[in-house]
Amino acid sequence: MDQLALLFVLLLGALVTVPLGDRLGLPPPVLMTLGGIVLALLPFVPNIDIPPEFILPLVLPPLLYASAQRTSWRQFAANRRPIFLLAVALVFVTTTAVAAVANAIVPGISLAAAVALGALVAPPDPVAATAVAGSLGLPRRLVSILEGEGLFNDVTAIVLYHVAIAAAVSGSFSLPKAVVELVFSAVVALAVGLLLGWGAKRLMDILGDATLQIGLTLLVPFVSYVLAEEFKGSGVLAVLTTALYLAEFASDADDVLGRLAGHTFWEIVDTLVTGVAFGLVGLELHNAIATASGRWGEMLGIGGVVVAVVVGVRLAWLLPAAWLAKRLHKGRDVDEEILTSWRETVIMWWSGMRGVASVALALAIPLTTNDKSPFPARDEILFIAFAVIIATLVVQGLTLPRLVKALGVRGDSDWTRELERQLAIRAAKAARHRLLEIEQEEELSEDLREMLHRRAYDVGARISPEMVDEERREAHAQRVQRLHTIQRIQADLLSAARHAVLDARSEPWMDPEVVDRVLRHLDVRSLRGM
Repeated sequence: MDQLALLFVLLLGALVTVPLGDRLGLPPPVLMTLGGIVLALLPFVPNIDIPPEFILPLVLPPLLYASAQRTSWRQFAANRRPIFLLAVALVFVTTTAVAAVANAIVPGISLAAAVALGALVAPPDPVAATAVAGSLGLPRRLVSILEGEGLFNDVTAIVLYHVAIAAAVSGSFSLPKAVVELVFSAVVALAVGLLLGWGAKRLMDILGDATLQIGLTLLVPFVSYVLAEEFKGSGVLAVLTTALYLAEFASDADDVLGRLAGHTFWEIVDTLVTGVAFGLVGLELHNAIATASGRWGEMLGIGGVVVAVVVGVRLAWLLPAAWLAKRLHKGRDVDEEILTSWRETVIMWWSGMRGVASVALALAIPLTTNDKSPFPARDEILFIAFAVIIATLVVQGLTLPRLVKALGVRGDSDWTRELERQLAIRAAKAARHRLLEIEQEEELSEDLREMLHRRAYDVGARISPEMVDEERREAHAQRVQRLHTIQRIQADLLSAARHAVLDARSEPWMDPEVVDRVLRHLDVRSLRGM
């Protein structure tokens, strides 16, 4: 099996593990990691051969962009305290603790290389955490904190990682210079991210077509990352800034097809890239076995100590941090999402799984330093990183559902339904207000006005039936039933039409482009309900 065939196997595995995970009740990232481990044990599967400098630019931008699409500036602003405590402070603390331990027990490792190891194992993976936690029915505030932590701890850890790698490669380190570089990196990243987001928004308006716009969004995260790195900025922070800008300002409420197509496209990209990345995690077993050959006891002991430090530091930090966040939480901070009990704190602790970012950073470690000597303890760092990823991702990922059940942590479904009801009322009011404006502008017959008022009311009632009283709810249910019958019959009519058009495609005198154009018209009619 060559490298290209291995890539296609991983892509296929990324698709297969989604329904398999649903059937087995296991998170797809965990299954992909286990699949990668199985592949690594097969003698005909080759070692991973990806140049280190290509790992981060290829893997991180699409994953970060897809994750950022699920959040907003407001969420970050509201949760700035818990995000700072978890994503910034905890990353520094974990990096420091791991670096101190590694520098003491790993043979041949330099202090800078130990800091690089600490930085690459410090950030919990946002993809793994949300993929696992999001399917367990946890409170929305807990999932939001995990998502916010996952995005910003990557930014913090990767900036620390780059500083440490630069010091290890050059052999010199200056704290004032490092601080200046950190600040400069953040400023450049924000500038690049905002500028590219603004430019991408203008270009989307010019392109117009949904297909071209979606194609542009695929290029944007890579361009943002590479451009920021070229100017010595943080590529990760630039991608995050660009994604949040576009999510905030590039959304057209009336672009229904573009939004649906874009959401589907990024779901596909997220699934495939995530699957490949976690498959690579498992395939790293090759390198781990080669590194530990002849000294399994020593390497397993070192890996176990670092795993204990990573997991223990997170718990030791979260307990006082959660208490402090509650003490600082004021009554007016209604939007801030904090951990409300020790049970949620324990779930937050056990959700700290390492994954894509850690393996990408580990694989991206240079092979040599500036003087052409081998990078200090590179093989040992890869083994330790693999041990941390497997221990946290597989063990915690497989046991988290049982822990959630045992602690009795449940989602805030009442709050979600109430929020849906409020949005339904707002949607219905907007529809009725617009209808009143139309009545001022146009002459409408009495029966048409009555039907339109009923449909304006149904806009909200179909989102949240709880917004109406019992009598109106029953009448609405009857109308919905009638509408479903109409839609079912219309779907059958359009299906018959599509079959007829597709049959015509095989006729020798028929132009396939005309057939496809007519078929697209029927497909759009189907989406819009005839």
